[in-house]
Amino acid sequence: MSRLHLDKAQISRARARARRIARRVSDEMSALTTTSVERATLRLLGIDGVDANGVPLPNRVVAHLQGQALLQHGAAAPVIAAMQEQGWSAQQVAQAVAGGGLTLRRPAKPGHARRAAATHASQACLQIAAQRARRSDKIRTLGETPTPWLYLIVATGNIHEDVLQARAAVEQGADIIAVIRSTGQSLLDYVPFGATTEGFGGTYATQENFRLMRAALDEVGDRLGRYIRLTNYCSGLCMPEIAVMGATERLDMMLNDSMYGIIFRDINMRRTFVDQFFSRMVNAYAGIIINTGEDNYLTTADAFDAAHTVLASQLINEQFALISGLAPEQMGLGHAFEIDPAMENGFLWELAHAQLARQVFPRATLKYMPPTKHMSGNIFRGQVQNTLFNVASAVTRQDIHLLGMMTEAIHTPFIQDRFLALQNARYVFNAMKDLHSEIAFKRGGQIEQRAQTVLAQTEVMLTEIETLGLQGAIGKGMFAEISRTPDGGKGLDGVIRKADDYFNPFPSLMLPKGGKNV
Repeated sequence: MSRLHLDKAQISRARARARRIARRVSDEMSALTTTSVERATLRLLGIDGVDANGVPLPNRVVAHLQGQALLQHGAAAPVIAAMQEQGWSAQQVAQAVAGGGLTLRRPAKPGHARRAAATHASQACLQIAAQRARRSDKIRTLGETPTPWLYLIVATGNIHEDVLQARAAVEQGADIIAVIRSTGQSLLDYVPFGATTEGFGGTYATQENFRLMRAALDEVGDRLGRYIRLTNYCSGLCMPEIAVMGATERLDMMLNDSMYGIIFRDINMRRTFVDQFFSRMVNAYAGIIINTGEDNYLTTADAFDAAHTVLASQLINEQFALISGLAPEQMGLGHAFEIDPAMENGFLWELAHAQLARQVFPRATLKYMPPTKHMSGNIFRGQVQNTLFNVASAVTRQDIHLLGMMTEAIHTPFIQDRFLALQNARYVFNAMKDLHSEIAFKRGGQIEQRAQTVLAQTEVMLTEIETLGLQGAIGKGMFAEISRTPDGGKGLDGVIRKADDYFNPFPSLMLPKGGKNV
C-alpha cells in the first residue's frame, strides 16, 4: 500500500504523551466506583429481571446497599454472603431484597465471601469466554467479507421490525448491522427489560433485543455463508451494564467511547471515566471491538481546522483501550469524511486524514464515518459526496465503513435508501479493489504535507493536555469546541469513593496480567 512519509519519532512522542494522559486518568479514577459498575457486577453474578413495579433488580439491590452504607465496599461480597447463608441463587437474593424480606449486611467472614465470589465470577467469565469461542468458530467455519466491512444502521424503534430490515440489509450485502438506541437512552440510569417496540429514533438496548437480533443475524449469515457482525451502544449512564449484556449475547462491536458521553450528552466525566474502564474491560474479555466517537467532534467543529483533535483523541482512546486489556484489533478508532465539499482540494485533505489514521494505527480496526454535517437534502449531490467517501475508504484501506445515505439530511433512511448506499459502496470497492497498491502518494506533495501538519498539531495539543490533565482539557473545550466540568453533568450522584476493603472479583479475572483493579 502507498504510504505517506511521516516522522516516526513524532508519532512515538505523541503516543507517549497520550499514554501518560490516560494513565493519569486511570490512577485518579481507580479510587472510585459507580452505581452502574456495581449493577454490572451483579448482572455478571446472575441478577436480572425486574420487580413488580418494573424496576430492574440490579437497581433495587444497589439502591438497598447504598441505603445500608455498604456499596463503597463493593456489591459482590454482601450478595454472595447472603447466597451462602440462605442457600439461594443471586437472583433469589435480589428478589428477596426487592420484596423487603431480606436485608444485606457486611459478610461475617469476609475472606470466605470473597473466595466464593471469585468462584461465581469465574463461572461468569467462562460463559463469556464460550461466547467468544463460538464467534471465532463461526468465523472460521463461515468465513467473512474482506474489509472494508459495510456497516448499516437500523433504527425503527421496534425490535421485530429492526430484525426484518436487518435481514434484508444482509441479503443486499451488509456485513455489520448496528441497532441505533432509542433517543435519550444514554441518559437513563437503568436498562429496560425485555423486547421493546416503542423506541423513538431507535430501539432500546436490552438483553432480549440483543438476543433476538443475534439469532436473526446468525440465521441469515449461516444461510448466506458469511459471518455477520452485530453492533450496539453501551455509552451513557448504563455503560458497564450494557457491555455485560452485549458480552452475554455475543455482540461483536460496541460504541464505548471515553469522551463522547461527556461532551455530547453532558454526562459527568468522573462517572464516565470510571464506567468506561469497567465496560472496556468486559468488552475486551469478550473479544468485542470497541468503536469510538471522535468522528462526532467534526459535527460541531470544523473538519479541516479541528482534524488534529480527532487524532489526539484516537491516541488517548488507544491508551485507554490498552489499560483495559483490548488488543489493537479490537480498537475501532473513529474518524470521518466531513470537510465542507465547497473547500478547494477538500478530497485531498480527506485522503490525507484517512491515510494518516491508517498509518498511525496500522493494526486497529478503524471506523470510518460518512459525510453528515454538509449533507444538504440534495440527494444527487449527497450521492456524489458518499461516492467520494467510498473512494477514500477504498484507497486508504479502512476497516469498518459506515454507509453514507443520500437522504441523510431529510429523514431516517428507508430500505431503498440503504439499498442504494450498499450498491454505491460495493461498486466502488469492486472497481477500485487494488487501486491502493497501484498508486503512490507524491513525496512532499500536498497530501503528505497536510498529514504532517495534522500530526504536528496533534503533538502540540497532547503536550497541552498533558499539562492540563484530560479533565482540564475537556473543561477548556479542546474537543468538539464544547466545555464540560469535572463536577458538572448527569450521574455524579452515582460516583462513590471506594472503602479501603473494596472488593470486586472481575478485574483480576478479566484484565491481563498486571492490569489494575479499576
